[in-house]
Amino acid sequence: MAMRWHQAMERALYGADGFFVSGAGPAAHFRTSVHASPVFSGALLRLIHHLDEVLGFPSVFDVVDVGAGRGELLRSLSVGVGVSGEPTRSGRSGLIPARAGSPETPTTTATVRPSPVNPLTITTGYGDESCASDLAAGAPVPLAERVRFTAVEVAPRPDDLPEQIAWTDRIPAGVTGLLLATEWLDNVPLDLAVHTQHGWHYLLVDPTSGEETIGEPVGRADLDWLSTWWPISATTRLAATTRPGSTGQQSANAATDVAFPPATAPDPGSSTGSGFRAARPAQGSSLTARSRSGCPETPTDHARVEIGRTRDEAWADAVGHVERGLALAVDYGHLRAERPVDGTLTGYRAGRQVPPVPDGSCDVTAHVAMDSVAAAGERVARCAYLLGSQRDGLRALGADGGRPPLSLAVSDPAGYVRALAAASAAAELTDAAGLGGHLWLWQPVGLSADRLPVGCAGPIDTAAPS
Repeated sequence: MAMRWHQAMERALYGADGFFVSGAGPAAHFRTSVHASPVFSGALLRLIHHLDEVLGFPSVFDVVDVGAGRGELLRSLSVGVGVSGEPTRSGRSGLIPARAGSPETPTTTATVRPSPVNPLTITTGYGDESCASDLAAGAPVPLAERVRFTAVEVAPRPDDLPEQIAWTDRIPAGVTGLLLATEWLDNVPLDLAVHTQHGWHYLLVDPTSGEETIGEPVGRADLDWLSTWWPISATTRLAATTRPGSTGQQSANAATDVAFPPATAPDPGSSTGSGFRAARPAQGSSLTARSRSGCPETPTDHARVEIGRTRDEAWADAVGHVERGLALAVDYGHLRAERPVDGTLTGYRAGRQVPPVPDGSCDVTAHVAMDSVAAAGERVARCAYLLGSQRDGLRALGADGGRPPLSLAVSDPAGYVRALAAASAAAELTDAAGLGGHLWLWQPVGLSADRLPVGCAGPIDTAAPS
């Protein structure tokens, strides 16, 4: 039976036999930054120590991973902090020695040294008192004794997960520290819609075949989101009006103030086929569906859009669980000025990109409207956010992918080899055509954005529409 896409995704991904609940877990199907290299977790480890100092070494420092998979990231971070196994050390972990201006190389005991901050103060518009945090004079207790790791995931707890990592299907309240969401928001179910001669309508999908039909009119809340966050450019409108078979006339939807040509749009109940669109790179590949052979797109004469309101609500809820600290979302995304034509919905299975059939056999994912999500989180946190590339974030945390000096090969050959391997891994993580295509959304709570690592976000225009 056909249903709206968000219902189909919910069942396919998080139902009793859903993709993220049963089976070997996401790592068996696609490669993320977490799986690619310990350089990623090493950079986040530096961030943890930086935040611990900025927050004044709280009695309990939380590290919460939302959408934790099988706990891969928290396993690595717990070792790095010294909670389980041997502490992570530079070289063994693939960490690149900290650059000047970046947070110091992590140690298992919090140290007292000035924390690098951005000299540019970000104006929040909410008043200094809501975004202030005083740095304590010292850390009386090592971080390993104060840190609390929590994995948030709907799958059962892995049998081999270290006991020091808590496992829950709900985000804990009162988080002080760091809340992570790495490639979580792209799997938050959402609806798709098309514009017909009758206005905006939801797309329905048959979960067994992936075949789509046009359903009921889009609701008021989703119409408001579309009119604000997914505008259709004049170029797109012009192209639509000149398609073969088009009359060149436009049909305006007063609720959204967005116009589309009605001539080639099917009536409600007609079939549109199943789309195949770009999302995260496939295992071992940095290519997207649009550039890979054998990955056709369904021909269509009307624009498809992905309604990101559910992602906004999910991120706002997550940020609302942070009492003091930082919520960091890392995901493939796009901004209002450059929304992708026809969207980004796609699927992944066993390291290959596949049609997004929501039957539970594959990952079903779509890029995130990061500026919309950011605005929703900022309203809850009442502190300014920063948005930048993965390259910006990793470089600010010491993983810049630069080749180590040749002099190191003479003085420390083994160290040179380790540093070269780490630089190669960092280069993969910052490659804009692959994993480096991620956007990093930094949402402070209870502290100002200028307390974050220097240079963590480059200049990206995320101005909300007036």
